[in-house]
Amino acid sequence: MAAFTNQAMLSYNGITTVSNTVTGEIIGALSINKAPLADNYSVDESITYSISLINSGEAAIESLTITDNLGAYETPGGASVIPLTYKEGSASLFINGVIQPTPSIVTTSPLEFGNISLPGGSNAVLIYTTIVNSFAPLAAGSSISSTVDASSPSISNPLSDTAVLHVSDTPELSITKAISPAKVIENGTLTYTFVIENTGNADADATYDLVLTDTFSPVLSGITVQLDGAALAAPTEYSFDELTGEFATVAGVVTVPAASFEQNPDGSTSIIPGSVTLTVSGTVR
Repeated sequence: MAAFTNQAMLSYNGITTVSNTVTGEIIGALSINKAPLADNYSVDESITYSISLINSGEAAIESLTITDNLGAYETPGGASVIPLTYKEGSASLFINGVIQPTPSIVTTSPLEFGNISLPGGSNAVLIYTTIVNSFAPLAAGSSISSTVDASSPSISNPLSDTAVLHVSDTPELSITKAISPAKVIENGTLTYTFVIENTGNADADATYDLVLTDTFSPVLSGITVQLDGAALAAPTEYSFDELTGEFATVAGVVTVPAASFEQNPDGSTSIIPGSVTLTVSGTVR
């Protein structure tokens, strides 16, 4: 807050003398802190924020407005985007630990709560949830910096605080399975195709010990296994039991590259998954 200085003047019998200069500071009655209740984010994830307010003064702070920019930023292409979406109905307000009526919401993007009253000597916590949307940066090392502002006719200067949330640097894997042909002649050749996709920003390398397992029914015989067209060998790279049909790759043999990310002209992020394809072919018994 603002610092101030002043000194006194003493006059007598045509003589003037001045005092020493004293220095003081006006300390605001209101303080604010914003904190995410999560360590990292990924797309479509729910992120809850806690806004802590303390009124250390004796007088109530009336008509308090809380505004969150929800991480708004400008892309290199000049688009203004907001990477977080307020989850409707998720807001709760507590004053001195007692839940209050839901505060009024003026706008949701940016998010603005209005007409909050904070009694003297009290503390409040405003909690709400956001969803990470398609405008969030997802490349490794990215972050979302969101700023909350508090203003009121009762305080001389608006207050703000910023919370930084970092993207999860981890693989995000999914798998799909296909069969060919769908109708196979007895003692014919059947092929299973597994496509593993990574929409995360980190490679699923050998340290992740990825293992693909399946039990083929009907059981296959004389199988051949390929990973992205390269032949795998048993038992060093996969195992297969021709009695039970149980199949498994050896841990770490299958790895999946990280996704790549492209920012569209509107500022949204497109995910291009990294992928690998595993095929298993054999004769139906």
